[in-house]
Amino acid sequence: MSRVANGIRSTGHPLSGNLFTELQSDILRGRLKQGEKLSEQQICDRYGLSRTPVREAFRQLELEGLIETIPNRGAYVLGLSERDLSDLFEMRKAYEVLAVKWAIERITEEEQEKLEEAYEFMEFYTMKGEADKMLNINMQFHNLIYKASHNRMLEHTLSTYQLYLKETESNSAYLDGHLEQVLMEHKKIFDAFVSKDPEAGAVAVAAHLDNAKARSK
Repeated sequence: MSRVANGIRSTGHPLSGNLFTELQSDILRGRLKQGEKLSEQQICDRYGLSRTPVREAFRQLELEGLIETIPNRGAYVLGLSERDLSDLFEMRKAYEVLAVKWAIERITEEEQEKLEEAYEFMEFYTMKGEADKMLNINMQFHNLIYKASHNRMLEHTLSTYQLYLKETESNSAYLDGHLEQVLMEHKKIFDAFVSKDPEAGAVAVAAHLDNAKARSK
């Protein structure tokens, strides 16, 4: 069972990769606050780890700009400011427009079928009014597009952006009352894949992400 102490959840004895994921989530969700000091020794003791995997997790967090290590003082949480989040939405939009264009041009028949299936699930969960499941299939829909762009670097970048934006939302409440609108936005994106129209897809996904940013406020 998960425990929470000083903002850090303990779920047993994670390896450095799992520790990185847990600390990343705690920072993005605000359980670890901006300016808070991260103690290597406390984390070692809590998770039963040596300093090596803890330092590796810290190194990854610093590479992602989530913490800052100050010589002779230690590691401190930077987190994401409101401006960071706003910028992240804009960066995601710029890259996702490109991903949609490439995906429409490069998508395989099998990938098209998976995208259609994801859209049909979105229709189903919208009809049922299940926002949590709609949010999960929404992420799957976008991930299928990233994969269909057939560009590994773009896929990795967009998956990271999407994870960050998802983690900063406490739940799917921002979808409540907007399920029909969100579905319609995805229909326009999917229709562009059906008609093989990259420009229409670019316009549709840009509008969708602008609306998603407005709904998140």
